[in-house]
This record gives sequence, structure tokens and C-alpha cells, in this order.
Amino acid sequence: MSKPFPQQVPLFIDGQWIDSTTSEWIPLTDPATQNILSQVPCATDEEMTRAIDSAAKTFETWKDVPVPVRARIMLKYQSLLKEHHDEIATILAKETGKTFEDAKGDVWRGIEVVEHACNVASLQMGETVENVASSIDCYSYTQPLGVCVGITPFNFPAMIPLWMFPLAIACGNTFILKPSEQDPLTPTRLVELFEEAGAPKGVLQMVHGGKEQVDILLNHPETRAISFVGSTAVGHHIYRTGTDNLKRVQCMMGAKNHMVVMPDANKQQVINNLIGAGFGAAGQRCMAISVAVMVGESKEWVNELKEAASAIRPGAWDDPEAAYGPQINPAACDRVLSFIEQGKKEGANCILDGSNCVVEGFPNGNWVGPTIFTDVTTDMEIYRNEIFGPVLLIVTVDTLDEAMALINDNPNGNGTSIFTASGYAARKYQHGIQVGQIGINVPVPVPLPFFSFTGWRASFAGDQHAYGKQAVKFYTETKTITARWFEDDHQSDMNMTITLK
Repeated sequence: MSKPFPQQVPLFIDGQWIDSTTSEWIPLTDPATQNILSQVPCATDEEMTRAIDSAAKTFETWKDVPVPVRARIMLKYQSLLKEHHDEIATILAKETGKTFEDAKGDVWRGIEVVEHACNVASLQMGETVENVASSIDCYSYTQPLGVCVGITPFNFPAMIPLWMFPLAIACGNTFILKPSEQDPLTPTRLVELFEEAGAPKGVLQMVHGGKEQVDILLNHPETRAISFVGSTAVGHHIYRTGTDNLKRVQCMMGAKNHMVVMPDANKQQVINNLIGAGFGAAGQRCMAISVAVMVGESKEWVNELKEAASAIRPGAWDDPEAAYGPQINPAACDRVLSFIEQGKKEGANCILDGSNCVVEGFPNGNWVGPTIFTDVTTDMEIYRNEIFGPVLLIVTVDTLDEAMALINDNPNGNGTSIFTASGYAARKYQHGIQVGQIGINVPVPVPLPFFSFTGWRASFAGDQHAYGKQAVKFYTETKTITARWFEDDHQSDMNMTITLK
């Protein structure tokens, strides 16, 4: 990809970068200035069909490529991603508004998935049993599906595409990536480097657009599997349409993540982690902590939490003092601001209000300052909806049982955390909470690639083991626990996976 940014974002079809012939273009704007960075095409029906046909044709030969050969491409790819790490992070920061440090984290978590894909041979091993009946042996093989599709959101334009296409392609599938139209330049660079790594022509396609282009992918008979990360409303449409067409579909959708704070927890550790988990990335992540459930006397820490939050501020991507960046676009900013006003109308106490945030030198940016509400009840709109901004809600309860009942009553089940010094409380919480990803003294329990990303309930629809683990029987779910224990001032991390019928 040339620098500065191209005037028009290209499509990648059948191993070639092409300029779309569409008459429909979406402006790509800098969220800190509203300056137009580029134009994003809504691919034509003919271009979409070309991409699908190319992927289907390539699959017929790619599926027979030896597994070690596929793995070597991933080895080269992860090396190139590391070599260009800061360059990719700079592109990402400029088009999303993320701080540079946050952008680097986005890229690195994607690289970890590619590293996992390098081990694809062991991930694809089948099973064998001799003498399942008299003189009869049984074998199972893991085989690729065909053309797979990834529809990715704006908030992690490096990590989430890298969740998808490297693993799918390493397993012998071909792939069509439809990244967010709000920040497609990062995925463009990822595809360029994948091509440089030696990926054969037609293995990966990249198209752009909106609902019309997505619907073509969902309805075409040659696409076999769909992966989606994004909003609940869009996820419902993708899941229903895809499954109506008898495709495999996995959709990671909305969240309302709670952190339970026990009175025996380390107060400073709690405050530090709530600041990062509640306001980091401008709250624009599905694993953000948006509700702090203060149990018992821990509610007395709220004033100190407010003081710490008051000390941080948003800013431009290259501002080393900025804690986070702007909302992705004016509509997203207006949505967050409207929820803040709604919370005030509903009677929640806005003890820290970021509505009128100003960042010097960037008067047109989509800025929202850190915001905290207390006296929040579960019937309020600010509690019932995913705000997706730097807004932290405080709910108080008397006991752990009350906290667990409140969280289990929420329709979403993406991630949650508990901060406590009690092994009993931690064990009770991880066993009884109906949420897929649980942190124990860890604020954002995002698992590494060799574990599953396992949202529960309304946060997930489809195969319960997205990205990297072999699927288990459909009547089980997996809960991933990430724990950090503190003993004699030394910390150790423990990861485990618990499968519950």
C-alpha cells in the first residue's frame, strides 16, 4: 500500500489489487479531525461474484496442499508481521484514533493468532480406534470446508481479521475478508503482507461495502462458513440469514461486562484496573468493563476511583499523554453522549461527566471524556444497553450472591471479572457465574489463541469454539478462566478451561 494513504481503497480479488468500478463510495475520515483519509468502495455485484468464484476455484487445489506447506506460509507471515509491527500500528492508529500503544497491542494480539496457526498440523489431527467392532477399525479426519467468510468490526482492525483468515487458510480453506468500512487500511496492509509471505493467488480475497455486499456473501451457494464480530442487531441478521442458507455461522455480539469488587480486594489494584478496563480504547471494545459491582464496603472506594478517572484524558493517536482516543465517528460519539444524557434523566448520579470534553488542537474530534455514574439500577437504559464508550456504571450490592444474581440476570455473557483475596469467593464465582470468559484479579479476560473465545448467552451465536479450538459436542459450553494470584508479593498466572454440560 502506497504512502500517503490511497485516494481510493482497492479490492483484492483473484490475487490482484483492483480499483472498484462502483458508483457508491464511503468516505474514510480521521476520527480526531474529520479529515477525509480515503474513499471506500461498495463493491459491485460483479466484483463480489468474481471474488467468490476465485475463492471457490482456488479451494479445489489449495485443500490438497500439504499441511506443512501451509504452515510455512504462516511462519513467513508472522515474521513479516513482526518486522512491520510498528508500521501497521501507525496505520491503525491514524485511521481508528487509537493511541499508538493501544494500536501496537491490537497488532500484537493478532500476531499471536498467526503464531498459533503455524502449529496447524497438530491442530488438524484426527482420531483412530481399532476394533470398534470385530475386525473393524474407525478413523476420523479433519478436513477443510471450502470458502469461508470473515466480517469484521472497526474496533480491532488488525486483531480480529487475524483471528479469522490465517487459521481458516492454514486449515485448507480459502477466505473472503469483508473488513469494516470505517478502517480498511489496516486490513489492506495485512493482506499485502500475506501476499508477500507467499500465499497463492486466490487463497485470500478482500472486498468492501455494507449490508448489500454482506448479503451477497451470506446468500451465495459457494460460501460455506461465516465468522462475524460486531453489534447484536447485525449479528442476528447474519446468523439468521447464514443459517437459513445452511451455512456454519459464528457471531460474537453485544456485551455488558461486569467487574465484581469484593471488600477484601486490593483497593489500589482495583482502581488501576477499572481505569484501564473501563476507559481504555475509549470503551470501544466488547471486553471492556462497563459495570463495576461494588460489594459491601468496597463502595467507599468510589470517590478515589472518580479522582483517578479525573486524571486521565483522551487525545490524538501520537499524544504520549493521552489515555485513549476518540470515538470512531460522529454518530458513535452522539450515541454515547445521548446515553449519558439518558442516564441523568433516569436518575443515575453522574459524578464524573465527560460530555463536554475538549482536546486542544482537535476541535472537531469525536471526544468523550471519562464518565462515571453511581446509583445505577438494572432497569435503566444505560444499564440495559451496551454504550460502547468511556462510561463506567457503579452498582452496589451487599453480598457476592446478590452480585452473581444480578450478572446472571443480564442477557449478555461475554466477559466478567472478580477482584478478591478470597480463594473461596473466586471459586464460587467462576463456578456459578453464567458468563463465558472470567477474570480472577484480571480485568479483561481475553484468552490467548490456544483457548476459546467463548461468550455465552446473547453475546454469542453458533459454534461454541470460535478461532482455534476443535469444536466439542453441541450440548456443552466452555468457560475460560484467567486467574492471577498474589502470594508473598509474587504473582503467577494460571489459565484453565472448564467444560460444563
